[in-house]
Parts: sequence; structure tokens; C-alpha cells
Amino acid sequence: MNEHFRPVALEHASRLINHGPTVLVTSAAGGRRNVMAAAWSMPVEFTPPRIAVVIDKSTLTRELVMASGAFALCLPGAALVDFTHAVGSVSGRDGDKFERHGMAVTQGPVLGMPLIESGCAAWLECRLIPEPHTETAYDTCFAEVVAAAADTRIFANGHWLVNDDNQDLHTLHHLGGGNFARAGGVIRAKST
Repeated sequence: MNEHFRPVALEHASRLINHGPTVLVTSAAGGRRNVMAAAWSMPVEFTPPRIAVVIDKSTLTRELVMASGAFALCLPGAALVDFTHAVGSVSGRDGDKFERHGMAVTQGPVLGMPLIESGCAAWLECRLIPEPHTETAYDTCFAEVVAAAADTRIFANGHWLVNDDNQDLHTLHHLGGGNFARAGGVIRAKST
């Protein structure tokens, strides 16, 4: 056994595999809107594109998602680390987080969800896939992506372009306790 390996408390085990990009989940319904940070999201299907994201049942975001049947995922760049941490640390029930932080939004082209483009690498507009058992029992939401766009300075022709010239757009990866890493230092594999 490797002398450097030590047991990890099970309540922290998910952090070992949970450093994919942090997303900003935006939602709107009934004249209200919200944004929250989420560290747990992932693709689950290619065609049609489907994703899963964890949105706690007790949050305003979850309430708005269930009311509208839609949400968006915006991928904040490193320049939005403070905003990302802030919107992940306070409730939208205490006021409009977009206004509080002076964040401009555009309207999604298919479902009208609030989208953040300034400082974000990309966004995905998503239609909730109703799943009564999952919605009642878990915090995980499944959705079909109905529209997506990316900043061509960091994503073009289906590939990420992570380099020194676009560091403000490098995706954020939550490590816990307000700590984030950003994507960078691309390593190219050798062809075999």
C-alpha cells in the first residue's frame, strides 16, 4: 500500500471526484428569477443532449425550476470567482442576486431563462425532464439541453481552448470551503 494514501471521511468522498466545472444555475418563473452556484452537474446522454444537476429541494432555484419546467447552466470563468462564491452562499429569497451584484443577463432563445454571458465560458438552456419519484426523493434534476452557446475565445469547433490568453474564461472547479481551481495547463496525450 502506498505510504501517502490515508482514509478519507465518507462525507468528503464525493469531493474526490467532484471537481468538474462549477455551474451557475439560473431560473425564472412568475416574475421572479434566481441564480445559484452548483458543483454537481454532468452530462448523462449525448443525443438528445441531457444533463443532471443537483439543486437542493429547499432552495428558491428548485422552486422556480419546478414552476417553470426549465433552467439554464452558465459556466463561469475565473473572473467570476467572487460572484460565483457569493451566489452560492446566500439565498435568493433575500432579494434578486442579479441586481445585488450588478450582473447583466440576456434571455434564453428557446425557454426565456436568464443567461449570463459576460465572464462566462458558455451556457446551456435546459428543459426539465419530469420524474416524480426522483423529484420527491432526491435533489438531482434531469433535463434536456435545448440551446447552448460558448465564447469562441475558449470553446470553438467542439473543443476547449484553454491557454494563457483566456485565463479569465477558464472554468472554475469547486474544491470546498470557498476554494476553487481553474482549468489550465493543457496536456496533450501522445497518439499510439
